Amino acid sequence: MTNEGTSTRDQILHMLKVKGSLPVSDMAVELGITEMAVRRHLNTLERDNLIKSTLVRQAMGRPTNVYSLSQEADELFPRNYSHLTLDFLQDIKEIDGLSKIEMLFRRRENRLEETYRSHMQGDLENRVAKLAELQNDKGYMVEWEKDENGDGYRIQEFNCPISQVAREFNQACSCELSLFRRVLKANVEQTTCMAKGGDKCVFHIKEAK
Repeated sequence: MTNEGTSTRDQILHMLKVKGSLPVSDMAVELGITEMAVRRHLNTLERDNLIKSTLVRQAMGRPTNVYSLSQEADELFPRNYSHLTLDFLQDIKEIDGLSKIEMLFRRRENRLEETYRSHMQGDLENRVAKLAELQNDKGYMVEWEKDENGDGYRIQEFNCPISQVAREFNQACSCELSLFRRVLKANVEQTTCMAKGGDKCVFHIKEAK
């Protein structure tokens, strides 16, 4: 496959990761190529078991196929956990109890806060932008924006490098929320969580009163 083909394939995978299920027409517009060209790449991705298609009925017109990532494709995105980590955490829980697990996650939160805090300068918008950059460096695939009503900000994480751990130990999620509150020095609420079945993690941020 040519470099151009590989690049387009990667763009399609990234697009489906960030935007979720999409029809061919939307992907063609986003990529600036023909629907026929998109279908050629989708055929290859489907053959490699990296995407799946679902027939969706519409209010008007014929049903249309929408495409989404397969479980195999999800593993292509950044991960920094291992099954060994999960096994160790389960053993610690059985030997020393849940309180020891809480302590370990708090220690991790404190280490991250110490690292992040030196980068947090300027007003809230600058701090949000820097936090998004730091999280991106860790593989969280972050986007941030101002809230539509203009009184705060929103951070969206489209990938969780420790998702397997977080599903088993929700302390990972609560510590991340606590970390954001501490380093931003702001009110932060989480409305969607991947570890609890969401397709992304969403945080709403407002100035502390």
